[in-house]
Amino acid sequence: MAPIPLQRDTAQRPGTVRAGAAHGPRLASRTSLPGIPLAPSAARRFVRAALAEWTGLGVPAAVGFSDRLADDAVTVTNELVTNAVVHAGTTVDLVLRLEEEGGDEPSAALVLEVTDHHPARPVSGDEPSGPGPEPGGAVAGELPDPAEYGRGLQLVATLADAWGITYRTGLKTVWARLPVDDWSTPATPPDGEALRRGLRAAEILAPAARRTERDDAVWDSRGAPAFLAEASDLLAGQLDEDLVAAIAGQLLVPRLADWCAIWLETEGGGPAAEPRLARVWHSDETGTEPLRTALEREPLRLPAGVGSGPVPVPVPWPAQPADHPEAAGEAPPPHPGGRDGAALAFRITAGGRALGTVLVGREGVTQVPETVASLIEDFVRRLGLAVGAARAYTRQATISRILQRGLLPSKVADIPGVTSALVYEPSDDGVVGGDFYDIFPCPGDRWCFVLGDVQGSGPEAAVVTGLARPWLRLLSREGFGVGEVLDRLNRLLLDDAMEAAEAAALMVAAAGGQQLHDGTQSRFLSLLYGEVVPLPDGGVRCTVASAGHPLPLLLRPDSSVRPAAEPQVLLGVVEDVAYESQVFDLAPGDTLLCVTDGVTERRSGPLMFDDGDGLARVLAGCAGLPAEATAERIRRAVHEFAEQPPDDDVALLVLHAD
Repeated sequence: MAPIPLQRDTAQRPGTVRAGAAHGPRLASRTSLPGIPLAPSAARRFVRAALAEWTGLGVPAAVGFSDRLADDAVTVTNELVTNAVVHAGTTVDLVLRLEEEGGDEPSAALVLEVTDHHPARPVSGDEPSGPGPEPGGAVAGELPDPAEYGRGLQLVATLADAWGITYRTGLKTVWARLPVDDWSTPATPPDGEALRRGLRAAEILAPAARRTERDDAVWDSRGAPAFLAEASDLLAGQLDEDLVAAIAGQLLVPRLADWCAIWLETEGGGPAAEPRLARVWHSDETGTEPLRTALEREPLRLPAGVGSGPVPVPVPWPAQPADHPEAAGEAPPPHPGGRDGAALAFRITAGGRALGTVLVGREGVTQVPETVASLIEDFVRRLGLAVGAARAYTRQATISRILQRGLLPSKVADIPGVTSALVYEPSDDGVVGGDFYDIFPCPGDRWCFVLGDVQGSGPEAAVVTGLARPWLRLLSREGFGVGEVLDRLNRLLLDDAMEAAEAAALMVAAAGGQQLHDGTQSRFLSLLYGEVVPLPDGGVRCTVASAGHPLPLLLRPDSSVRPAAEPQVLLGVVEDVAYESQVFDLAPGDTLLCVTDGVTERRSGPLMFDDGDGLARVLAGCAGLPAEATAERIRRAVHEFAEQPPDDDVALLVLHAD
């Protein structure tokens, strides 16, 4: 899997005033991370990069950035992001702030805020016990039960001098404050305090048994529905089946079982394919790997006629292999599942198809209570729905990637006398986008460029893209002018011959599990199309036409910016329309910027990126830059406009006359 891209926004803002303290400037870095297992490692890299950047900027408080502070900040970040990914599974927003406090004795602190977008439940402990309020107005709460939430927040409470949780509509933020060492004399805390903190952190991090005294009476008419509702919320919307299995394991252990294992069938592997051991979880961390080793010897397979109900599994396990110490008469190692326990297996199903198996075990008992077994059976049904949905998304994403690769050119042409730069970032929603681009040569010493956006997304948009791009190449090479090319493409989009192509798109959608449309969807296409002819004295002559597309912008060396085309109607809307083109020269040093609406309509709350000619203002600051640098500056401005990643395809083309 590719590394998670980081979008960092570093800005200095005026300080705010809180009761009892005057605060100086705040330096903040922020990023958004997808709710996947790679998020914690990306968050750790982000924090170290931010601290290094602030140190390089010469921030006064950076004098107190010690190795211990960096390690503590990375550890706290890792725990908070991991907790958000496991318990929420949504996009995780991470903010790292440096707060400087003035006065007779200046001080500073790092404040970490980790926000998820799915507050499934409040953290236990409503009474305040921390040292004071957090920036958003919440107070620090009591530590949750480690058997319920793990040791992450215990570690945060040990390393931070204050922490807390803030609930807002649709958001949950966990924050922690780490003091920066004295600026004038960087030093570690007193030896006794440092030793106490170190021993406490080591105690929390050390592997230790987490045995839980569970009360099965809680699974009454109120407890079981609440657990299932929480499980449904946490499992719903997860797009990776391994993450679904990880969340399921932590929901089952230790509340319902001492250990569990989850096997997933290989999709499309046939009946002979071995199931994959996707997750092993034990309430005692030291027992996880021995349990995995024991279970990997032979995958658990249930008889074909078994339904969704519990199936008792013998404990201890079947006979060991011949080379195992027990078979040789040696003393057997402690069995991770407990030789005096009980185990039940449940088949994972969705839509009548077997997707895998869940095995749960309890130690020190002869059988699992019937109420608990029934609750686990209901839970496994929800797990099956989540695994099925994740696999449907994976199939759709695979089809989309294949379509996307086939719809975009493998290479764009080089234009003599012009340097081009292209940015194309499809939205990460697993659906093929409607944006496309192309640069290709034509007879008569001409080069043509295209930037288009089909209405909608998915297979239907892919079909229009797959036809529009080759049609444009064909019409251009036949010698039609820019306006004539758009006229003919418009008629082709309105032609009934497109219906056959749309029928094929519906078949592709059905194969990917997408909802079918009724065949009456529009075939609207916004398009920016132009041709370039090199001039004898340098530069090029451009002829462009815009059909319902964001207008191209022409940047001169003096930083002036103006539109280079006139707005015209979308393609595929009106049959009797004559498209017109505009002609201008791109002199050496001039730059032409072409974008799709994923750039101009990038949103931050009620605002859009191009409000008040925002795109033109950013482009004006690119005067004198080469094409690649201009494209990168525009791309960064688009990402930094809002905290959330773009939710639409981002495409931009820069042409710079040499």
